[in-house]
Amino acid sequence: MGLFTDAIARRIAQLRAEIEHHNYLYYMQDEPAIPDAEYDKLFRELQALEAQHPELLSVDSPTRRVGGAPLKSFAEVQHSTPMLSLNNAFSDEEVRAFDARIREVLGVQTVEYAVEPKFDGLAINLSYRQGVFVQGATRGDGSTGEDVSENLRTVRAIPLRLQDASGATIVTDIEVRGEVLMFNRDFDKLNAQQRANGDKEFVNPRNAAAGSLRQLDSRITASRRLSFFAYGIGRCEGLTLPAQHDQQMVWLQQRGVPVAEQRRVVHGVEGLLDFYREIGTKRAALPFAIDGVVYKVNDIALQQRLGFVARAPRFAIAHKFPAEEAMTTLLDIDVQVGRTGVLTPVARLAPVFVGGVTVTNATLHNEDEIRRKDVRIGDTVIVRRAGDVIPEVARVVLERRPLDVREFVMPKVCPVCGSHVTRQADEAASRCSGGLFCPAQRKQALLHFASRRAMNIDGLGDKLVEQLVDAGLVHTSADLYQIGMSAIANLERMGEKSAIKLLDAIEHSKHTTLARFIFALGIRNVGEATAKDMAMHFGTLDNLLTADVERLQRVRDVGPVVAQSMVDFLSEAHNREIIKQLRSLGVQWDEHEPQADKILPFSGKTFVLTGTLPTLSREQAKEMLEALGAKVSGSVSKKTDYVVAGAEAGGKLEKALALHVAVLSEDELLILING
Repeated sequence: MGLFTDAIARRIAQLRAEIEHHNYLYYMQDEPAIPDAEYDKLFRELQALEAQHPELLSVDSPTRRVGGAPLKSFAEVQHSTPMLSLNNAFSDEEVRAFDARIREVLGVQTVEYAVEPKFDGLAINLSYRQGVFVQGATRGDGSTGEDVSENLRTVRAIPLRLQDASGATIVTDIEVRGEVLMFNRDFDKLNAQQRANGDKEFVNPRNAAAGSLRQLDSRITASRRLSFFAYGIGRCEGLTLPAQHDQQMVWLQQRGVPVAEQRRVVHGVEGLLDFYREIGTKRAALPFAIDGVVYKVNDIALQQRLGFVARAPRFAIAHKFPAEEAMTTLLDIDVQVGRTGVLTPVARLAPVFVGGVTVTNATLHNEDEIRRKDVRIGDTVIVRRAGDVIPEVARVVLERRPLDVREFVMPKVCPVCGSHVTRQADEAASRCSGGLFCPAQRKQALLHFASRRAMNIDGLGDKLVEQLVDAGLVHTSADLYQIGMSAIANLERMGEKSAIKLLDAIEHSKHTTLARFIFALGIRNVGEATAKDMAMHFGTLDNLLTADVERLQRVRDVGPVVAQSMVDFLSEAHNREIIKQLRSLGVQWDEHEPQADKILPFSGKTFVLTGTLPTLSREQAKEMLEALGAKVSGSVSKKTDYVVAGAEAGGKLEKALALHVAVLSEDELLILING
């Protein structure tokens, strides 16, 4: 081998080591050290060098992870030592009986156990020859599995070469046993891609992992992000392993093999049960699915002494969690109205025990989800519950569908207040249009009404709104202007001084602007800027109240969606009634002639405010400019006409100077306005 080829070989070896190091950081430590683009650059360089020098190809090269040509079928693999299943325990009593049997056989008072999560994936066996991965197989029937080596090479969490801390290859033959699985985040991404492609979604992460690993085309497996955790060692030759199971897991981890972080060593049956309960509380927050925990006698010599029974080891048992999925009948579908007016269909179920509790209700999310899953009243359904997550109807058992099932129809009026239900073309959610009136939206509507950029009722926050509504003192925003001193003072943590302060803030809020009032109504899609545009365009509230969709669309930046939201809101008689009450109770503002047909001095001009102005607040300057037709933006661009700069103006001023945008002081702004 010449000097040039030696250099190429060294570079290839360096790239392989570097890429596998980054695979380790990404998939085992969840701490990527370089951006994806830099990783791809290294990978492409290695591919190019191997293509130019095929004599330097190696079975453990990271380039083997991309998948190859489809297979016609999987070959059978005879396991050198059986891959046994575990017996299951479903109660504390069964675990105590397991521990009692172990202690009786061993003749000891207390047993040391290695404990770890039971991954909900697909069991596999990885064979390494002289430290290099040569074959991988599924469990199959325990004696014979399927050769899925090419697919397993695409799983970046599986090391293609076992190395010690110094980087030296472990020169031995060894079998590593573990579980291929799919993390929850990768499962969600895969199903989102399936939906986008119009393909069938996977039922759960285990189903997705198993389906991905058993693809005859390994390129498909490579396109799906699978993960791996080891849970044991099978055959091992030419090496003396640690004498305890937990130390064998440490030994594997030190050689680049992923193992569960949640494992530990405990003593006695109470240690087993404490671990079970601890993992149970953390289950919903784990990034992967588990269906229980596994207990193993930690001492390998004692494991061998205990031996096996039938097709399961005596020294280990799986303590299963209550099933997170169960089958039941969907009796009916009700509709709940949330704080923001969204209507959510809820399944009423025949009681079923799932996830450790009896479930009678489950969410169906929205009308589109019901159609997508083809859920009908009377169906047999699978209900899923994970931890404290709200139970949901996962899927329908179509084989059990009776002839008299009924389709669900979203109501046309709100089941709480009777207002019309609306749904925009670009949204999945249906909404109640009775925002000011609907009891379900009461607290949210009041908080928005009182917020700083709306009516600015200082001191009326979440806790106080909760108290006012729960005590039955306030039903609509108009009630705020009729509430008395004694009612407020009697609330928790509200003495006379606090009550006076709140009443003063409510009284002060009566003097507002039309723009603030429109925004305070909480109309869907009508934000602060749109409210200002409407106030400027129509001049008076009465003009706005009589506007139809066509007239509303003449307002700057108002399209058909916003216009329809306004019309839907104002078409509800009770919303108009509350507006009428607010005006009669003294809520007022200055009005002017409509400016719809006027060309204002600053129409079409864009201003940016930056720094602290000498006399004007940022809000005052903004309102002055908008009243003259200007658009006030938060960022500087080539389309900006003026930047108004005060003290301590920063990056916006620098950008304005760089773009040659006109810069004004406060005095120059006032001259421009008055001129």
